Amino acid sequence: MQPKRQNILANFLKNNKSYPVLTGLAAGLYPLIFYYTNNFTLINSLKHLAFFVGLFIVLPVVLFFILGQLFKRERLSKWWKYLSTFLNVGAFLFFIEVCLYAQVQIIHSIIIIGLAVLAAFFLNGHLKKIVVIQYILALLGLVSLVPVLVKQLNYSSEWMNQPDDISEVVFKKRPNVYYIQPDGYLNFSELDKGYYNFEDSSFKDYLGDTGFKLYDGVRSNYNATMISNTSTFAMKHHYNNIGFNLSEVINGREIIITKNPVLDIFKNNNYKTHFLAEWPFFLWNLPEMGYDACNYDYKKDVKFVGKGYYKQKDIVAPLEDFIEVDPEQSKFFFIQVFSPGHVKFYENETKGAEAEKEAWLDRLAEADTKLKELIDIITTKDPTALIVMMADHGGYVGFDYMEEIHTKTQDRDKLYSAFSVLFAVKWPNGEAYELDSNFKSSVNLFRVLFSYLGQEPKYLDYLEEDSSFIVIEKDAPKGVYECIDSKGEITFKKHTGI
Repeated sequence: MQPKRQNILANFLKNNKSYPVLTGLAAGLYPLIFYYTNNFTLINSLKHLAFFVGLFIVLPVVLFFILGQLFKRERLSKWWKYLSTFLNVGAFLFFIEVCLYAQVQIIHSIIIIGLAVLAAFFLNGHLKKIVVIQYILALLGLVSLVPVLVKQLNYSSEWMNQPDDISEVVFKKRPNVYYIQPDGYLNFSELDKGYYNFEDSSFKDYLGDTGFKLYDGVRSNYNATMISNTSTFAMKHHYNNIGFNLSEVINGREIIITKNPVLDIFKNNNYKTHFLAEWPFFLWNLPEMGYDACNYDYKKDVKFVGKGYYKQKDIVAPLEDFIEVDPEQSKFFFIQVFSPGHVKFYENETKGAEAEKEAWLDRLAEADTKLKELIDIITTKDPTALIVMMADHGGYVGFDYMEEIHTKTQDRDKLYSAFSVLFAVKWPNGEAYELDSNFKSSVNLFRVLFSYLGQEPKYLDYLEEDSSFIVIEKDAPKGVYECIDSKGEITFKKHTGI
C-alpha cells in the first residue's frame, strides 16, 4: 500500500495538470478545521456550519474551478501558475487571519497581499508542494478537532437534573422579577480593602436609600461569565468538567439562552421572560431563543464572524417598553450590564496591575450610572418588583491579567478579587425572606428565590455547596481545584468530577 500512495503523490507533483478544485479546497480546509477546533462552542449551529463551509470551502473551490476553466485558453494559460499561486496563498492567509482575529484588519490584509504576490512570482513552480503541505496541516488539525467533536457528541445534560421537585414549584408570591447582572462588580464587603482599597460609598448608599438589602461575603462559584452563568441557571455545579476551554462549557449558550431549569420554572408559572444585554456575548452561536422577548434580532444584530462585542445595544428603552406592555402579565427579566468588567484578559494586553486597577475604577463609575438608571426605571414603573442584583464574577484587580487566575495562588485577596460579587436585593414591600441567610453563592441564587416565591422552605434542603472552583494550568498538576470552600476559607483541593 505504501508504494502506491507514494506513486500517487509523486504523480501529483510531477504531472502538468493544475487541479484547480484541489488547490481551492486546500486553501480553506485547514483554516476551517482550525477555526472549529478553537471556537466550537461559539459556532456550533447549523447556520454557522453552512456559512463557514461556504466561506472556507465552497467559495475558493468554485472560484478556482471557474478561473481554471477560463485560463485554459491559450492566450491566458501562461498566467495561470501565477494567479493560482497568488489566490491559494492569499486565500489561505486570509482565512488564517479570520481564524486568529475574527475580523479583517487593513494592515494584515496588505501584508497578506504582499506575501501572496511574492509567492506568485517566486514559488509558482512549487504550488503543488504548497498544496500538499496544506493538506498535511488539515490532517494534523483533525487530530485536535476529533476529540472536540467526540466531547460534544458524548455530552449529557444529566448533570442539570434537580434532586427534588423544585421544577414543579408553584409561586404563591408573584412579583415581577428583575435579575440585573453587572459584569465584574465586587461585593461591597471586599471593595474597601485588599487590592481595591476603594472607599467611595455613594452607590452603596444609593442602594440602601432605594430599599435594597445588601448581602456581604457573597461569591461566584466560577471565575468567568459563561461558566458562572451556566451554573447559576442550571442551579447545579458543573465543576468545569464540561468545559471546552478555561472560560467556555459545552452548550453553555444553549443552557443559558435556550433551556434551563430557571426559565422552565418561570414559564411553568406563566411568567413572560425577557433577556436584555448590552452585547450579544451569549447569542454568538445563534442559540434558539428560549426567552419570550430580547433586545437583539439575530438577522440584524448578530454576525457570523466576530468576538461577541461588535454590536452594542441599548437596554434602557427596551426595558421601559417591556415593563409597560401587558401590565397584568407576570414578568422575569435577565439584564446584563457589561461593566465594570475585569482587568485585561491576556498577558500581552495588560498594562500592569496598577494601570488595570485605575481603568477598572473608571469603569466602576460608569457602571454605577447605568445601574442607577435601570433601578430608577424599575422602581418608578414597577414599585412592587423583586430586584436582584448579582455580578457574575469579580473584577480581578490585583492581577496583571485575568488568565493569571489559572496559576496556583493562595493569596486570599486575589482569589476574592476574582470570586467576590456584588449582591443586593430589593424585596417587595421591603419584606426580606426570613431564610435569606442562604444567599452565599451564585449557584444557589434561584433555588433560594424559588423557595421564597413558592413559600416552600423544603427546597433549601438541597442547596449546592457554596465553594468556588478554578481550573489550574500552572504551578500545580493540571485540573479543577476548590480554591474557596463553603465557609469562605482559602483551600486548594483537587476536584475529581461531577
